[in-house]
Amino acid sequence: MDFSVKTGAPADQRTACAILPLFDGPLTGAAREIDAASGGLIRRLVRSGAASAKLGATLLVPTPSGGAAEQWLLVGCGKAAEFDAKKLCRALASAVGALKDKGIREAVSFLAWERPSGLTAYYAARLSVETVRSAVYRFDELKSDAESGEGRGRKRLSRIGLAVSNAADVAETRRGIAHGAAIANGMDLTRNLGNRPPNVCTPSHLAEQAKALAAEHDKLDVEVLTERQIEKLGMGALLSVARGTEEPPRLIVLRYNGAPKREKPIALCGKGITFDTGGISLKPPPKMDEMKFDMCGAAAVLGAMAAIAEIGPARNVVAVVPAAENMPSGRATRPGDIVKSLSGKTIEILNTDAEGRLILCDAITYAIQRFAPRYLIDVATLTGACVVALGHLHTGLFSNDETLATALLEASSRSLDTAWRLPVDEEYGESLKSNFADFANAGSRDGGASVAAAFLAKFVEGTAWAHLDIAGVAWRGESQKGATGRPVPLLVDFLLNLDAA
Repeated sequence: MDFSVKTGAPADQRTACAILPLFDGPLTGAAREIDAASGGLIRRLVRSGAASAKLGATLLVPTPSGGAAEQWLLVGCGKAAEFDAKKLCRALASAVGALKDKGIREAVSFLAWERPSGLTAYYAARLSVETVRSAVYRFDELKSDAESGEGRGRKRLSRIGLAVSNAADVAETRRGIAHGAAIANGMDLTRNLGNRPPNVCTPSHLAEQAKALAAEHDKLDVEVLTERQIEKLGMGALLSVARGTEEPPRLIVLRYNGAPKREKPIALCGKGITFDTGGISLKPPPKMDEMKFDMCGAAAVLGAMAAIAEIGPARNVVAVVPAAENMPSGRATRPGDIVKSLSGKTIEILNTDAEGRLILCDAITYAIQRFAPRYLIDVATLTGACVVALGHLHTGLFSNDETLATALLEASSRSLDTAWRLPVDEEYGESLKSNFADFANAGSRDGGASVAAAFLAKFVEGTAWAHLDIAGVAWRGESQKGATGRPVPLLVDFLLNLDAA
């Protein structure tokens, strides 16, 4: 998908389709200008009820002969005073949905011609690019009748122009397009990894994808630790999860070097359980196929690293991804087993389905001991309890540092990849007490997301840390089943804007 900036009078823009906003009340902006040039056709369509200002409503209209645009797509945007970034994205997603299978290859969007209050040219462009790319995303690499890339390019929307009314906005719009494309590329990588079946996307596959990223970008370095190396380090918690599977675990370390070595990196740790049966604490069969998405934390971290490498900010970032499969077998870890983590702390395994925190605690310890990061952020599809608390709208955010938590919440607001802060008080860890080890891996179901976060907090050793529980946002179920690419926009926005104030 190609994006460009379009300037000049709306009525003079030559395009296969002009995407025009309709607001409640009189026509304004680009729609008014084009309507005047057409002799009032758009007003007549609105008055007849054929075109609606209801948010997301669309009407594709062949234009009168002689017009610069071959067709118009009239898109409902609601009340102009309430048109914000979120509604801009909803309107644009509806527009792309209406066009993408109509044989229209290119279009010019005027939806941000009258930019919503408070939305900069940069964010209007960046969010527009991310929205369009999400709307046209398809995962058909394993379908035998998938169209060829060449055929797909001929039949589907492949070029979008973003029209701006102010020439002073051109540079920032171009920057927004470039960053939006990089974030969308990272989201596509995250989606692809999440959507691939578990017989394809194994721990070794994640490692190969990290190597491919490093080969593509000069500022990325990669190191992949094998099972033997993981064992030599003493990562007993990570190894305990992988004991029941034939797939060997991997620890992936991907470094982005954008600043001098003396600058402490931001560390990202992503949970990479490529399939989760629950182990001996076996999950029920319904929806177990969705447990291929249990590596979406790892996928999001790799996607964020891909986007950062493409954008190239002056910052150091390191990703530490523990990857394993959680399977039952005669060798699998049992409830009641006690393992020793890399930190030296011992853990009684009460529930083998609470495995994500086990692989993450060793990754967190490794990141702290090796890199001494300024901030550490872990990303994980960690608990069903977070889904119960927040549904599928917000990422759960837990943190021991106010500055870090505030920066992440602000990034979530700017990127529309929203997060909601939940508590991680010390008291949540009390139910993790064990008579036989330093603590257990599972505790009370009440406040389960905070209990899991409290487990991870035992390993951060004073480092400024945040935990993102993405169990409710990493994928969609039912008929729209598939990975979402979240929270790549949140992570990248945080990394780009850190210290900006």
